[in-house]
Amino acid sequence: MDGGAEPVLEWGTIEREAGSFLSRYIQIDTTNPPGNEIKAAEFLKSIFDREGIEARIIESAPGRANLYAVLRGDGSRKSIILLNHMDVVPADEKLWKEKPFGGELKDGVIWGRGALDDKGPAIMELAALLALKRHKIALKSDVVFLGTADEEAGGALGAGYLLAKHPDLFNKVGVVFNEGGGIRVGEDGHARVYSVSVAEKTPLWLRLTATGTPGHGSAPGNDMALHKLIAALNRIMRYESPIKVVPEVQKFYADTAQTAPESRRTGYRDLRRALEDSAFRSEFLADARERGTVSNTIAITRITGSAKVNVISGMATAEIDIRLLPGEDPKIMIDELRRLIDDDSINIEVLLSFPAAISPPHPEAMRVITEFAKSHDPGVPVVAPLVRGFTDCHFFREKGISCLGFMPRRTPPSSEGLVHGVDERIHFESFNFGIRAMYEIVRRLAAE
Repeated sequence: MDGGAEPVLEWGTIEREAGSFLSRYIQIDTTNPPGNEIKAAEFLKSIFDREGIEARIIESAPGRANLYAVLRGDGSRKSIILLNHMDVVPADEKLWKEKPFGGELKDGVIWGRGALDDKGPAIMELAALLALKRHKIALKSDVVFLGTADEEAGGALGAGYLLAKHPDLFNKVGVVFNEGGGIRVGEDGHARVYSVSVAEKTPLWLRLTATGTPGHGSAPGNDMALHKLIAALNRIMRYESPIKVVPEVQKFYADTAQTAPESRRTGYRDLRRALEDSAFRSEFLADARERGTVSNTIAITRITGSAKVNVISGMATAEIDIRLLPGEDPKIMIDELRRLIDDDSINIEVLLSFPAAISPPHPEAMRVITEFAKSHDPGVPVVAPLVRGFTDCHFFREKGISCLGFMPRRTPPSSEGLVHGVDERIHFESFNFGIRAMYEIVRRLAAE
């Protein structure tokens, strides 16, 4: 700390400002595609400029921008990055109770696309940075706010671009905090587990293309592209991925056994062995989320054919979202699909793929998070789950930089399914707790 009397930190003011920031931030439509993150970057930069915090916008393509803001320390410790992404997935307003880009503040809730993924966490990080600045904390580490573009489409124009084109920004990074974990609470509001992710499944996005003879819908032949494609997809749908319990998953379930329903505790303590029991296996795999932790998953998400009902198209395509367990080889999965399809005329194109990467350990960050958990939620375990989705963390992990998936908001079961879903929203109570928690964790790492 600075010498002399410390300034009083007005948390009420910071929280009210943060709520207003998030409402306005949600109103900036950064649906990807096309992204258009430049408007979001300009908005965030205006806040940092007003606070006297160094900030710059880095464009990767027209309209596609990243924001790098830094609160300088004395350089005696490696820097801390607070990572978030500015783009969001599409939202169909017809299905929402509130406008998805309205940023409505209502009944203790902030509504809108991005409230959870990832604009809410971004403002939590921003508010923590403002608190560090206003409290005049004597930092030993630089604390960096990094808002990226394009995460929802793979991150090539965001974190991937920055690490490739501006490596000097990341020469002395100690740890990155990002989405991918948090504090799970029960409906009673009591914490059940602190999740700090260090590993993720990796995406393999494919496009299958079938070609055939075009014509009139009244005269279907035996060489229809869409029929070939449907036959191929039918074979893929019947495929069952082998069950495999990787070490990270085995440890996660063992660590969370004490919080599991009593009927599952013994099985969770040794998941590999438990899955050999047919009854346990059947019950466990019936839950899609649980199954996704022990197998590769395949989801057929898009199919295109003719633009008109009475026209037989000469080409049909399908896009497939595959998520691979750590250690799985994408080439082997593609070869397996070719074997399943058994039709050489079906072309397989890779849309997105990158190698799996597990975060290098960062004992100091884990110690601080564990101490925070003990002081705020005594007895609640701190565990490392395997994230079924993917985040920008992989870009940092591939460079040997520790990236921890941990945003310290308190998430009840009722919030599950809202990320990328309808009526995405965050409660002020969770949001404000996250601001203070992020401040406390970063302060301990950067200043004590």
